[in-house]
Amino acid sequence: MATVIHSFVVLLLSFSMMNSGRSQNFQKGPDLDARIKKFLDSHAGHWHDLNVPANDGKLLYDLIIKGKYTRALEIGTSTGHSGIWIAWALSKTGGKLITIEIDEARYKQALANFEEAGLSDYIDARLADAHVLVRKLEGPFDFVFSDADKEWYKQYFIDVAPKLIVGGCFAAHNVSGRSGGYDGIWEYAKYVTSLKSFETTFNTSGSGVAISYKKSAH
Repeated sequence: MATVIHSFVVLLLSFSMMNSGRSQNFQKGPDLDARIKKFLDSHAGHWHDLNVPANDGKLLYDLIIKGKYTRALEIGTSTGHSGIWIAWALSKTGGKLITIEIDEARYKQALANFEEAGLSDYIDARLADAHVLVRKLEGPFDFVFSDADKEWYKQYFIDVAPKLIVGGCFAAHNVSGRSGGYDGIWEYAKYVTSLKSFETTFNTSGSGVAISYKKSAH
């Protein structure tokens, strides 16, 4: 009996040490902040290839911090600029990001950027067709950022809105109250502002972000 108890204690201690080591992989606090700031400063002005401007990245960060969101989805990773801002905020709230990119080259560059910024542990990056994957994801989510193909904006919203908790936020890029240039953006803006279950405003300090808060389930 003593041998069994001893073996059980050893097993528990080993499990505890494994978990302790695993938790230490999640860098956070001032050291992580400094690493991210250094990364963003060194890459300032280099975010092309469908990435958001810094103003919009900061907006996403602020939305997550204000809402204390922890379960985020990004549709359209590009090479990771917006994902870094989102994951940085999630490192403060104790959350994690699922981000989807269809282009393999952009996806691989995003992985490298997430690693260099020290945020890989906060991001589940997936190489996939968002048209298919968004429908399959179970959720729930409390924050969603849509920045993929504009003609599919309305469908992305329809697919994910039921998985968004009440009080959650759905943000869509390149959308303003004067949205033009893409029929899909105009269609999306018209649709989302017509919903009684969502309250939508437009931030135009950057490239235009439609910010929709879910007020009720129906």
